[in-house]
Amino acid sequence: MPKYSVIHNVGKDLTSELGIPFAKIVKSIHTIDAYWIRSYYLREEGKLHCEWDAKDIDSIRQVIAKVAPDMANDEIYEMELMMNSEDYRE
Repeated sequence: MPKYSVIHNVGKDLTSELGIPFAKIVKSIHTIDAYWIRSYYLREEGKLHCEWDAKDIDSIRQVIAKVAPDMANDEIYEMELMMNSEDYRE
């Protein structure tokens, strides 16, 4: 299944108290067609970067729309190449 990066402009005030409940909801309603893996918050940019396994972009949008219909999905990209440093450990 392809991997996707979803970037949300969430501002510079995201906290664990705000993010954890949202993450629990996403985890509880993701589907076989769109499965949330992890997220990274970059406060300086005010952006939340989320990694997904998904059939396609529309499948991700459907899950996000159920959780936060007003949340902007500013950018969604298919990840074409992923490298892990552990793969190159000698």
